[in-house]
Amino acid sequence: VQLVESGGGLVQPGGSLRLSCAASGFTFSRYAMSWHRQAPGKERELVAGISSAGRSRNYADSVKGRFTISRDNAKNTVYLQMNSLKPEDMAVYYCNAKMRWSPTHMDDYWGQGTQVTVSS
Repeated sequence: VQLVESGGGLVQPGGSLRLSCAASGFTFSRYAMSWHRQAPGKERELVAGISSAGRSRNYADSVKGRFTISRDNAKNTVYLQMNSLKPEDMAVYYCNAKMRWSPTHMDDYWGQGTQVTVSS
């Protein structure tokens, strides 16, 4: 199983970035996908999630209206479009894949993270 994030980097406040997460080693289309982030000294937090078929999406209040999560099940890839970036968005962004098979069995995979730096 692999989740490989890309697209992070340095951007000025107000700018945009598009993160990608390429998945392999599991049936991507059956998994809910999400993006999380962790800033220095802070706990990892959920940024956005999308259901397996892409019909349902949810966002942290802090990013609503600025970030958009999407997925392409044909390409086994999930995206996070980030607009109007703020310094407080600066963090390592992680991709997550989750599938609950039963009350006692859940697959929970993480990528290695990609750094997003928002600074002038």
